[in-house]
Amino acid sequence: MTQKDTDEIVRQRIRGLRLARNWSLETLARRCEISASTLSRIETGRQRISLDLLLSIAQALGTSLDQLVEPEGNDDVVIRPEPESHGGMTFWLLSRERDRRGVTIGKMRINPERADVEPVAHPGSEWFTVLSGIIRLTLGTRTIMVTPGQAVEFSTMTPHMMEAHLGPAEILTIFDHAGEKAHLHPGQGA
Repeated sequence: MTQKDTDEIVRQRIRGLRLARNWSLETLARRCEISASTLSRIETGRQRISLDLLLSIAQALGTSLDQLVEPEGNDDVVIRPEPESHGGMTFWLLSRERDRRGVTIGKMRINPERADVEPVAHPGSEWFTVLSGIIRLTLGTRTIMVTPGQAVEFSTMTPHMMEAHLGPAEILTIFDHAGEKAHLHPGQGA
């Protein structure tokens, strides 16, 4: 990627973030303490972006300098998940392994015949939403039926287990690193 390509990406990101916030050139310029005409020239490529201006713009947009200048690449666009199945459950990894956000995002299909499910507790937190079917979530002494469209977030320090109720169920789930180790790599320090 050339310097010109990087400059163009940065300009597009600035404009895109500004428009996503419904801000005019004047609004962002005022927040950066620069003129609207300077900001317009930056967005259109008629003015080079100095580091001090870039820092000011990033702060005003609520982002980091790293995120504005991060290079583009095709490896971050499409993930082709390969399912892993075991014990009545199939898991598709939808995020990159060792995702920089510290979470694992995946889709799970849980079958009612899932064998020998026992409640587990481990550090961290978990979030999921039901895509289809019904999940019977056991949290300590409580049982909660979670239906399509509902979302759940809970501390995984509470003993918990998920079971499909009356047929297969599919969920979209987000684990933090501790949850990934406990649910996807049992027996490896969870």
